[in-house]
Amino acid sequence: PDELKFLFELEKQSYCDLKVANKTEHYVAFKVKTTSPKKYFVRPNTGVIQPWDSCIIRVTLQAQREYPPDMQCKDKFLLQSTIVPPHTDVDELPQDTFTKDSGKTLTECKLKVSYISPSTTQRSSESGATNGDGQGSETISTIQRLKEERDAAVKQTQQLQHELEMVKRRRNQRNGGNGLSLKLAAMVGLIGLIIGFILKLTLASPT
Repeated sequence: PDELKFLFELEKQSYCDLKVANKTEHYVAFKVKTTSPKKYFVRPNTGVIQPWDSCIIRVTLQAQREYPPDMQCKDKFLLQSTIVPPHTDVDELPQDTFTKDSGKTLTECKLKVSYISPSTTQRSSESGATNGDGQGSETISTIQRLKEERDAAVKQTQQLQHELEMVKRRRNQRNGGNGLSLKLAAMVGLIGLIIGFILKLTLASPT
């Protein structure tokens, strides 16, 4: 999206999902920055997207104790991306990956932040109901909130599954060499036993 929208309620967290898609044949690294890092929790804030793949970034607004003036927000986000070598892991990114002076082509996307009050959401729900009273509007609002929570749980589960696959992939890459050495040693030992058994039978048989 061009703008991150958060449902603002006192003493409650709010979130907004940002989908980053890599529509190239290269590996692309990204990083998310904000002007108010203490107010927002970004997960993941740095990552590497494979060619023709995408990633969901969840931006969570921490619980606030007071309303901003006129519900206006001046916070901004910056999404940086750049091409990296194939099969690059996020832990292998150099510190100057997102530095403009590094000589790399760095793409930047600025995102504004806006707050939506619960009353605005409730008014939109009431205007959409043609034949309903106050109880009907409240029911519609409750159903909408439950759907949003369900979608949020599904997206979070998918994100956790994606991170789990990345962890498994890293472990396989790190342990691949040791596993191959153990398999090779076992193969050599098995071949040695077979050859020794054949030689024993040959020597034991009459000439």
